[in-house]
Amino acid sequence: MKFLRFTLVVGTVLTLVVGTTALASVNPSWGVAKNAALPAHASGLSNGNLSVLSCPAQGDCVAGGIYQDSSGNSYGLLLNEVGGVWRDPTTVTPPSNAVVADGVSLYAVSCGAVGYCSGVGTYADAASNQRSFVVDEVGGVWQKALEVTLPANAAPSSQVSDLHSISCPSAGNCSAVGAYSVSANPNPLQEAFAVNEIAGHWQNATEITLPTGANFNPFAALSQISCASAGNCSAAGSYIDANNIDRALVASEVKGTWRAGTAVLPPTNASQYAGATLSEISCAGAGDCAAVGTYNATGGADQLLVDDETNGSWARAIEIQAPPNAPSSPHVLLYGFNGVDCPSIANCAAGGQYQDKSGNYQGFFVNEVSGHWLAASELSLPAGAVQAGKNGGVVSISCIAAGNCSAGAAYINAGGNYEALTVNEVNNTWTAGIKISLPSGSTTVGEAGGVYAVSCQRTGTCAAVGSYETGSGDYLGFTDAAS
Repeated sequence: MKFLRFTLVVGTVLTLVVGTTALASVNPSWGVAKNAALPAHASGLSNGNLSVLSCPAQGDCVAGGIYQDSSGNSYGLLLNEVGGVWRDPTTVTPPSNAVVADGVSLYAVSCGAVGYCSGVGTYADAASNQRSFVVDEVGGVWQKALEVTLPANAAPSSQVSDLHSISCPSAGNCSAVGAYSVSANPNPLQEAFAVNEIAGHWQNATEITLPTGANFNPFAALSQISCASAGNCSAAGSYIDANNIDRALVASEVKGTWRAGTAVLPPTNASQYAGATLSEISCAGAGDCAAVGTYNATGGADQLLVDDETNGSWARAIEIQAPPNAPSSPHVLLYGFNGVDCPSIANCAAGGQYQDKSGNYQGFFVNEVSGHWLAASELSLPAGAVQAGKNGGVVSISCIAAGNCSAGAAYINAGGNYEALTVNEVNNTWTAGIKISLPSGSTTVGEAGGVYAVSCQRTGTCAAVGSYETGSGDYLGFTDAAS
């Protein structure tokens, strides 16, 4: 399992799923995974990247990622499930100024309605600039991608923009966030930006104003976004202040207007050099969200932090107590693939990885119940598991109701191979993980494989996507479903 980082950003970058309230608890049963189709010229997935999933209805999903050909060229991949059947793959058609051989990467997808979805990513132009694109599905047909028009102060050359997260609360109405290079002498600076789609039309991007005291080069980025309704969103990320310290950053869009960013206060036990970042965010309502990230506590311990937005105001972040077998510095890692979900206001679930006292890597869950964040609990692995592993742990979470969620994860078995598993939370209790049966008799997902994304409906059905390693060392994708 590979965690995502912005090309320009210091810190871990993550995504989100916004859930809905269900009427009853469920314990979904997962089936045998099936191969995800790739284009005929594909040699496999790039670094196992089948990482995004959005399901506006049961049996109607869009998945995506990055595949490569035999020459190592990268392409954006889109997969549609229609009426419970996964269709032939679609390759993202990049903007006209793209050099396909230099790589097209799809990073996120969100669906406002069945047949109306949008994706974001990056591509290279002939001058070796990294550009950002948006691509829309309209009436079930994917359109040609469009280059994002960056703010007026964008560097005309040596540009490295990275549009990395998108949320579409309704058809044709989306917001996306990322980072871009600002023209400066002698070198470009990195700032955060947001871009909106309104009634099917993408607008020019907007620079996010940073808090007072930001560094001359703040290395600012918004890594994740969640929208409760059209024009009402919250985004999370980080920037560097004038003392070269990482600060957690949040920004809000209210009634279609992006406001200046706000620095989140770190937990009270934070080091003077807290190095705080917010990596994931999920909003259950406009101005009612939760974000998770990491910081350095006094003494240098790398800890998990959480923060809540209530009625549009962010509180001071709080530390989350690690599982009992964690050392003073658990080296918390958040992967960046749908790792937090808030199905209702003040009720959330999140997950990631930490290192225990024996030096083994383990997965963890942490829940917010009626506004109170609980201590983290260790991921319970299947029989025969050794540990979650350096590239394992909890990767993605989706909830149908408070205390009723499903998660995707990875672990190492006794043979030293990485395996994929799903985990269900039933009435606020996380059950033991269940190994996914891979297609084609494959025995391992490999270090770069596993369950990357999970999406559950209020009916209790779920979908998942991920990747596994073949005998030749290539990575193929898989889909799975639960009912």
